Amino acid sequence: MSDDLQPYLDQIRTCRLCAGEMSRPPHPVLQASASARILVAGQAPGNLADVTGIPFNDPSGTRLRDWMGVTDEEFYDRSRVAIVPMGFCFPGYDSRGADRPPMVRCAETWRAGLLDRLPAISVTILVGAIAQKWHLGPRAGKTLTETVSKWQDYASDRTFTVPHPSWRNTAWLKRNPWFEADVLPELRLAVRAAL
Repeated sequence: MSDDLQPYLDQIRTCRLCAGEMSRPPHPVLQASASARILVAGQAPGNLADVTGIPFNDPSGTRLRDWMGVTDEEFYDRSRVAIVPMGFCFPGYDSRGADRPPMVRCAETWRAGLLDRLPAISVTILVGAIAQKWHLGPRAGKTLTETVSKWQDYASDRTFTVPHPSWRNTAWLKRNPWFEADVLPELRLAVRAAL
C-alpha cells in the first residue's frame, strides 16, 4: 500500500477541511517516506513550524532531537524519520497564549491511511498525551505522567512515550528525573538501531 504514499501526501498538503475553524489558513506540515523507520507522532505544528513549513523547527525540536540522540540532518531526513503530528496544521493560540489542541478532524480523516502507507516503521515516539491516547487507546494511562511512567509496557513494541519537549514542561522534567535517567538511554538506543 506504500506505493500510493505520494498521492496521499499531496492530498493532505492541499487539505482545507478546517479552514473556517482556525485563525490562519491551513498549512499542513509533516514529513514522511515509505522507507522511514522512525515515526515521531506529535500534537500539531507550532507557530515556527507553520511559518517555515519545517516540523519541530523551534526550541522544542532542539530538545526532542537531543532526547532522541540525533543530528538535525538525521531528524530531517524523511527517508529515515517520519514526522506525523495528530493535526497537520497550526491550530492557533488559546486565551492564555498556549497552542490550541490539534483539530480532531485531521486524525479522523487522514491518520490511519497515512500510517498504513508507512510500512517500515520500527520505532514510534509518541509526543504528548493526545498522540499517546490515539495510538495506545485503552493502554494509555489516565494522565500523561502515568502513561510516560509505564514506558516499559510499550517499549517492547518499540514505542516510546514522552512528554512534549516544550519549555512549559521543564518543571515536569525536574519532578520526574527518572524520565531522563531511565527512558532516554533506551530511546536513544532504539533510535540509533533504527537509523
